Amino acid sequence: MSVTPHPLPGAGGPHAVVVYAGVHGSTRSIATHLAARLADRGIRTEALPAEAVGDPSAYDVFVIGSAVHDMAWLPQALAFVRTNAALLAGRDVWLFSVGMPAALRGPWKALVAREESHVIGGLAGQLRPRGHRMFSGVIEPEHLTRAGRVKFQAMGLRYGDYRDWPAIGAWAEEIGHAIDRRRYGKAGGSPS
Repeated sequence: MSVTPHPLPGAGGPHAVVVYAGVHGSTRSIATHLAARLADRGIRTEALPAEAVGDPSAYDVFVIGSAVHDMAWLPQALAFVRTNAALLAGRDVWLFSVGMPAALRGPWKALVAREESHVIGGLAGQLRPRGHRMFSGVIEPEHLTRAGRVKFQAMGLRYGDYRDWPAIGAWAEEIGHAIDRRRYGKAGGSPS
């Protein structure tokens, strides 16, 4: 999906891509929302599944995200990062993970911080990302195996849509401000 509603100021401007890997649609919806918010700021942005990124060298900025299953990114996202590690090390990179932290209750909430450090541990050292966010997605009974549903219920977790659109939009704004500072060398984000 390509999102470019506003022309870029200046010559060419940065080209950003929101790369994602997901299974049930939450990660894709978050990726397209991030891309749309960046495009609203005048940043040429695309949202693409990890396996559909043709020429990664065509992008200046990467926002890479994956659904988290068993405390790990999906293989497609990890393969994209491994294949393009040298290129990504020289670009501005932000990471996001989509799991179920908002569905957790009581003592299970403590797992969020542990999961986040486990999920991006190796990626952070390899890519030196400018930031990482852990977002909640949608969790429904049909997303889990029978054993997964039993475990989910035993933990007292709740099914539902936990996407926090204001938080996702705010993070896109943070990324947009950082891109503008790099592009124009000032906090205002507009050309001199």
